[in-house]
Amino acid sequence: MRKAKPNQKKEDTVKDLNGKFTRAKAFFLTDYKGLTHKELEDLRRRLKKVEAEYVVAKNTLIKIALEQTGKQTSGQLKDHLKESTATMFAYGDEMAAVKALSDFAKNLTLPKIKAGLFSGNIASEADFQRLATLPSRDILLATLLNGLNAPIQKFHYALSWNLVKFVTVLDNIKSKKPSN
Repeated sequence: MRKAKPNQKKEDTVKDLNGKFTRAKAFFLTDYKGLTHKELEDLRRRLKKVEAEYVVAKNTLIKIALEQTGKQTSGQLKDHLKESTATMFAYGDEMAAVKALSDFAKNLTLPKIKAGLFSGNIASEADFQRLATLPSRDILLATLLNGLNAPIQKFHYALSWNLVKFVTVLDNIKSKKPSN
């Protein structure tokens, strides 16, 4: 029996998906069943603001694109390609994209996260929820810098304390001394 040659539209879709998987810093497979067209468009607009994209495609095309990327984790992700599947691709800040998708899902409880790839590792729905609760990258960096800066500030205060105390004592002596 001869295998039917895939049509050009499907080949283009696989090529496009392959490019997205390769370019994305992180991606998550989701079940979008139950979302209206208007809600999908709203989600896409929100994700576009944070350099992310939400793409609906057939599971077989997603499987083929994952295989073509050559990533070792693609085999584990293919197990999650059941029922309706859409993929959220994060090209910029991954955390911003995760937060945008999570914020959208809070109101509607949709889309449901199946699995994904984050920092080169397979991420489950629980991992996604943990990532969504983390502070933003800017806040984490500010906290780190504050933590690194605190000992230096305390050391500076300790060194300057004796000098400040000495100046205060001299000032007190000067104010108590009768003027000539």
